[in-house]
Amino acid sequence: MTEDPGQKLVPAVQNAVRILRMLAMLGRPMGATQIARETGMNVSSAFNILRTLSHEGLLSFDPEAKTYRIGMGLMEFAVPLLGANPADVIRPTLTAIAREHETMIALWQITRNARIVLTDRFTAPNIVHAVLAQNSRLPAFSGAIGRCYAATLELSEAQTRKGFDTVRWQDAPRFDSYWQDVLQARKTRTAYDLSQLYRGLDIVASLVRDANGMPRLGMSSITISGQQSKERLADIAAALAGAAAQVERCVFGRPVEN
Repeated sequence: MTEDPGQKLVPAVQNAVRILRMLAMLGRPMGATQIARETGMNVSSAFNILRTLSHEGLLSFDPEAKTYRIGMGLMEFAVPLLGANPADVIRPTLTAIAREHETMIALWQITRNARIVLTDRFTAPNIVHAVLAQNSRLPAFSGAIGRCYAATLELSEAQTRKGFDTVRWQDAPRFDSYWQDVLQARKTRTAYDLSQLYRGLDIVASLVRDANGMPRLGMSSITISGQQSKERLADIAAALAGAAAQVERCVFGRPVEN
């Protein structure tokens, strides 16, 4: 999620969220002292927050073991999202990125037969942008998403070349350059395609994995070449990677990586 640098955040609320995330991620009960140590809080502050969360039903307290765990009260907030279309949950985040960075964000579904399907678009107002038809289908190795796809699956060079050859490029990159981009995407979880899949379009992408590490969604920024500087494209890439990590955790239940 993007943030306004000028907004004032409430430390107590941030600490409460930090506690909830940690207990949800670990999936086991913990005592107040251990929770304070793991979250970097002092014991007194942690205890007060834990007691409040327990009172509100967001945590469950075991008086015998003196431990806390995630409580049933959290379901009150989760129920409206159960069974919801992932695009509906993701829309506010991608809309905010599109507006902040003055770009068009495309959301792609990744199919089991190695295709990507355009399912939604989020566009900043008052910008000139490319128009892609809804339900457009491309090979999963296409463009910037394709580089992330090969990176996420940790495909071999030979497997990647086979996928690379299925793509109809308007200005095809050399495969060795594409392969180096894949290796880089393994580290950064982002990739670029500068006027190669489509001439005149700069594409930046990141990819969403499910709890088992399989690619499920692709998110790409598509702008007309020259609209964004290299620095701004890098900022968009970072924003998409952050959004992808959030979607993985909140929609697909993927554990937070250390």
